[in-house]
Amino acid sequence: MVHVFPRGSMCSLRRALLLWLVPLFILVGLASAAFAYWSYGRMVDTFMDDQMEQLAQSISSNEGYMPQMVLTLERAHQWGTYVTQVFGGDRALQVTTLPELRAGLQPEQGFHDLQQDGSGWRVFTTAASPTGHRVQVLQSSQFRSRLAVERAGAAIVPILLLLPLAMLVLWSVVAAVSRAVQDIGRQAAQQDEHNLSQLTLERVPAEIKPLVTSFNSLLARLRDAFAAQHRFVQDAAHELRTPITAVALQLENVRRDLPAGACRQSFAQLESGVQRAQRLVDQLLKMSRQEAATPDPAATVDLEAQLRESINTLIGLADQRNIDLGLVAGAGAPPAALRCACGDLRSVLDNLIENALRYTPEGGVVDVRVLNEGGKPAVEVVDNGPGIPEDMLPRVFDRFFRVPGNGARGSGLGLAIAQSAAQRCGLRIALRNREDGSGLVARVEPA
Repeated sequence: MVHVFPRGSMCSLRRALLLWLVPLFILVGLASAAFAYWSYGRMVDTFMDDQMEQLAQSISSNEGYMPQMVLTLERAHQWGTYVTQVFGGDRALQVTTLPELRAGLQPEQGFHDLQQDGSGWRVFTTAASPTGHRVQVLQSSQFRSRLAVERAGAAIVPILLLLPLAMLVLWSVVAAVSRAVQDIGRQAAQQDEHNLSQLTLERVPAEIKPLVTSFNSLLARLRDAFAAQHRFVQDAAHELRTPITAVALQLENVRRDLPAGACRQSFAQLESGVQRAQRLVDQLLKMSRQEAATPDPAATVDLEAQLRESINTLIGLADQRNIDLGLVAGAGAPPAALRCACGDLRSVLDNLIENALRYTPEGGVVDVRVLNEGGKPAVEVVDNGPGIPEDMLPRVFDRFFRVPGNGARGSGLGLAIAQSAAQRCGLRIALRNREDGSGLVARVEPA
């Protein structure tokens, strides 16, 4: 199979067309030039031969006329002037218009080609007249060749001028096609799980329409798959919430009748597992609603005010675990603001602060810092928990991933939810361990 497109960086529509068509254009131009030279050469030879024959016959039939004009070799070669020679019955040269040319009488009548003193000549020789005279007319072959080249050049010049124009038009058309393909690529690149709209087929080249149609079919199947996934997660979470809630209520009722000792310890472990299951169901519902919801319109949000709301919401969890949760803002600094969807920003901040509270040991400290570096606002959530091993930092945003050996109870979904909301907001979350190894820093900043 012949591959039209070359390998590597040369694999493009423009380069492929140029690599294939430019040599073809050049070959066509050369072939046209050769054909024009051949056809004009034949035309010139035919016309000049007729002229030579008529002149020779005219002189031969008019024996009283003897040409008197004397030529030079330069005039014969440059202007193509005919050289006439008259020979007597004894084959001796009687009259010539170019004495420098020592071409003798040809033995046979008709046209001949000869070389004389390094120059080519076309010769026509008449038959002997009744008096025995013979006339011979010569013309420079160099002049004929130059005349054919000039006429062929005049015919080929428009083609030569048309070649770069044709290549320029070709380049422009391919550029327009490339832009159309790039527009389709940009539309495809904008698709994600929240926006799987059909690509428009308006003004799409007919050759590319099957590709776009196939891509639209793939998008439709992806929409169906995402919708089925969201429905499954929502249905599963809803179905699990009711029995888990019922089990939690029954545990509350049983708590009063439990005797002290090992039984109460086992009961505490059971209750902890139920609470973890409740949290997992809540996180699944939150994640499902977040993925299925239409993004809120972007607005300018007061970052400090939003942080205070998140801290007020989670202050109960901090008090329950005896954690010092506080907001650190630069005194006298201009208010920091972000332009994003308020709900997504709230989800990012709530999940990061809650994650820090759950992984910080009881009696610890969680500081939420508002920064404004170079006019770019940022938030840092700093805790004094166990931190995260460096080799596991890239994986903590995966769903259901939990750091092994960490005693904190969680669902492994909080950071995944925060990351998804941050991406919709145009924000970036970066995690790093504190330099003294005494905790983790979660930084939120514009991407």
